[in-house]
Amino acid sequence: MTLTRGLRVRLAVDLRVAGAVTVAGDPAGAPAEVAGALLLGAGAEGVVERVDAPDEPVPDPEAAEYERLSSLLESFGAQMPAASRERLAEQVRALEPAWAAFRARRPVVTARVRLDGGLVLDRVREDVLSPV
Repeated sequence: MTLTRGLRVRLAVDLRVAGAVTVAGDPAGAPAEVAGALLLGAGAEGVVERVDAPDEPVPDPEAAEYERLSSLLESFGAQMPAASRERLAEQVRALEPAWAAFRARRPVVTARVRLDGGLVLDRVREDVLSPV
């Protein structure tokens, strides 16, 4: 899913907000906890207010080749002769480690979401949200 400003989203998982919950405006030197935990259930809906997406890294040649060959296999594999399809599948399998390493380096996209009840979640990873 690609997050965009104004998109309606739903929490896909239950969330537990950890850390000290303090009154806004209290001096930073003397925080006094006012709540023990905040739990948000899956299914809570809201609107994306801001998306924080760092620049995508440039894929190395092996990762780019994996992307190209896997797309080719997915699009035209059924029409290829069996030997060609198997050879292409072997090439894709050989490049999977390079693709996995590239995916691990990708930056995490986060968002600021205002839930319908008024609660605002900031820096929420996109993988815990689903479109409504």
